[in-house]
Amino acid sequence: MSESLAPHRERLLWLVAIAFFLQSLDATILNTALPAMAQSLGQSPLKMQSVIVAYSLTTAMLIPASGWVADRFGTQRVYATAIALFVLGSVLCALSPNLGFLVAARVVQGVGGALMMPVGRLAVLRSHPKGEFIRAMSFIAIPGQVGALLGPTLGGALVEVASWHWIFWINVPVGLFGMWATRRWMPVGAEQPRRSFDGWGYALLSFGMVAVSVALDGLSGMGLGTALVAVLMVFGLASLAAYWMHALRVPEPLFPPALFSVRSLRVGLLGNLFARFGSGAAPFLIPLLLQVGLGMSPFHAGLMMLATVVGSMLVKRIAVRTVQRYGYRRVLQVNSVLLGLVLASFGLVSPQQPLGLLLAQLFVFGGINSMQFSAMNSVTLKDVEGAFASSGNSLLSMVQMLSMGMGVALAGALLGGFSDVWSALGDQSLRAIHATFATVGLMTLASTLVFSQLDGDERVRPAPDSGD
Repeated sequence: MSESLAPHRERLLWLVAIAFFLQSLDATILNTALPAMAQSLGQSPLKMQSVIVAYSLTTAMLIPASGWVADRFGTQRVYATAIALFVLGSVLCALSPNLGFLVAARVVQGVGGALMMPVGRLAVLRSHPKGEFIRAMSFIAIPGQVGALLGPTLGGALVEVASWHWIFWINVPVGLFGMWATRRWMPVGAEQPRRSFDGWGYALLSFGMVAVSVALDGLSGMGLGTALVAVLMVFGLASLAAYWMHALRVPEPLFPPALFSVRSLRVGLLGNLFARFGSGAAPFLIPLLLQVGLGMSPFHAGLMMLATVVGSMLVKRIAVRTVQRYGYRRVLQVNSVLLGLVLASFGLVSPQQPLGLLLAQLFVFGGINSMQFSAMNSVTLKDVEGAFASSGNSLLSMVQMLSMGMGVALAGALLGGFSDVWSALGDQSLRAIHATFATVGLMTLASTLVFSQLDGDERVRPAPDSGD
């Protein structure tokens, strides 16, 4: 069976769309359920960030290897295995008796998630002519938007009607259907030329990412002493530096150093990193603000968070035209400031605030965040062509997941620190959440300095939706 057979193209699109739906639903449904999960597992709701960090970090680690794995073992086999691991991880999450088990189960789920999306995109790329690829990617991005729209409300409803365990059980039937459909509809794939894999470079890069992220998460009080946190941070940074020196002297590194000669890619990656420290923490912080700080029920909080999804979807329609008119630098500079300010504005939310004003804040945040993602992703990849296209796309995906995980880890560390400061006060949770929002908003402003390095006349070229 060949990946170029036309009769399977439409079915293949629906199959890959399942992965987009599963992952977006899982991400958004989980955030609303975190406070209930914390209560059930005997944990503080302000210290549940490890559940999110474990998934994001695992995904970031495996993305660089996903293309090589698909070429080595075939897209059909790897895609089916990825769905199976995602389903297995979901079952283990639902059966988790404590936080440690849940974090480990999220790692298993992350292995599946890391392979599903890139391998699915690869199968679509190889089965569709170049002129149809953008339309195909736009089609499979729609279920991702549906998953994001359903997630918050569905998560809140399941927590109230049944229990938090069901946010993972619902992945099982969808995943089982995906495994069956993969065997039936996904082409086995033509054998690809064997290429070497930079195993040593991958080990250095992976260890560096894990060590730095775990050190940041350790600052929130997950049981690591200060000395161990410092050691992990030092060795993590040393490993990342060693990877860079390794990449300079090997013939086929994971990410060729010459890739960074592209100015827009350098600026885009750094901007993504700093901007997502704040925006990546928001899906973790906002449900805490609504449920722990304001005392809303999970279902009510899920309904409120729909405002962010609606704002995001509406702004996506005008993002390209906005950048075409004003250019990347101006849009990203102004939007980064607005993103930082709207994040900080959540630090002023109080139980006495009118509900309509809070809905407006959430709506505006969703729109500004969507504009930021669309512009950042596009500027990062717009000048990456030829042999660097695949590496550039993988690198961007890795940085996105890594920065989101680090953003949640930083938010958890800030919450823990601010909670200790106000531990003697009865409203310490709300005060800590307020201070954390103000801090991550301030950190987001740093990305404005990065985006100011773009050329002033940069304009957008239409690109496939990345899923953000």
